[in-house]
Amino acid sequence: MIIKKFQGKTEAQAVESAKKELGSGVVIMNVRNVKSNGIFSFLKPQMVEVTVALEDEPVNIPIQKKPEPRPQPPQQEAVVKEKPQTAPSESGKAEEEDKNAAAMVDNSNLEEKINTLHSLLEQQLQKPEETRDEEQEQEETEVDRFMKLLYYTMLENEVNEQYANQIVDEIKKINKPNMPFNYALANTYQKMILKFGKPVEITPAEKGPKVIFFVGPTGVGKTTTIAKIASKFSVEGDKKVALLTADTYRIAAAEQLRTYANIMEVPFRVIYSTEEIEQALRDFRDYDFIMVDTAGHSPKNEDQKEAMVGFIHSVDGLAQKDVFLVLSATTKYKDLLSIADSYSAMTDYNLIFTKLDETSTLGSLLNIRLHTGAPLSYVTYGQNVPDDIECFNPQKTVKQLLGGKKN
Repeated sequence: MIIKKFQGKTEAQAVESAKKELGSGVVIMNVRNVKSNGIFSFLKPQMVEVTVALEDEPVNIPIQKKPEPRPQPPQQEAVVKEKPQTAPSESGKAEEEDKNAAAMVDNSNLEEKINTLHSLLEQQLQKPEETRDEEQEQEETEVDRFMKLLYYTMLENEVNEQYANQIVDEIKKINKPNMPFNYALANTYQKMILKFGKPVEITPAEKGPKVIFFVGPTGVGKTTTIAKIASKFSVEGDKKVALLTADTYRIAAAEQLRTYANIMEVPFRVIYSTEEIEQALRDFRDYDFIMVDTAGHSPKNEDQKEAMVGFIHSVDGLAQKDVFLVLSATTKYKDLLSIADSYSAMTDYNLIFTKLDETSTLGSLLNIRLHTGAPLSYVTYGQNVPDDIECFNPQKTVKQLLGGKKN
């Protein structure tokens, strides 16, 4: 794998330089603003630096066989060492995935994250395994031990066994015999980020208000999540937001949302029919967003499902819409599958995960992302409004899934 930095006056210019040198298959792993150096640096414009990665045959890596039966882990600096320029791989198998991940940006430094994971995994690799006999110890390479550790680390973080095996198999196909495990780590980090994909944020409609439906089971913090997002747009983003609730089953939920609306000084309305949603579209036609809270329902309740479908599709052809399925990171995996499949039968959706502060494992985020194919959008980690919410960060999540600590 090639990891290299490029600079330009704009991000697009830096990316263009990277593609010109390494090919169109590069993956943007980090983007940051950098200051010019020199005596008159304050007169020079700020530059944009992108860190890109490119899968390649590691033919130029000088790897020597070690005389000792137990290979010593490579120096930590090898993770961030830039390789000499080589021609891009002719296969281009990952090119389509790379394009989808090209816009993913993380504020922290890519090399620092990989360094941290390198140290953690290196420590684990140095620990003796009581169950391993001498013959296994002689035949097992450093990368074999890393892949085994990677597999069990993902299982401990509740990544489903099917997806853990899939990731390990894909990395094994990329790696070569006797390759230092830091290259396997960099490949794994990149592959898992690509599997999460680019997070989807809420954006205004091209014309008129955008209607945003929030769906999901009861008890996941859906109403509080709506309040957080509405506050971000109305208070911090200076957008015009109206709040509606179709949850007529739970009086407390409606009153909670009404309270938030009063604090934010935005319109609030309880709706009982699709006609009332259409009327709200007319009444709030000059607004940026109309956010709709919906009632949680049992996957087995067909009447509630039909009512939900009616509400969600009532604005089709009348306004642009987004649907967000709100799930709790603390929910059992089997139940998450049932909920996700139930809503998949109704509509396409993006994912919001709540209560990240109440769990130490984030495997469900990857499991549901791969099971549904739905993009991840936001995560919440507390009750504070409008705080305790952020756009999903694939780099941070992958770091934790590989054994790193929460940021």
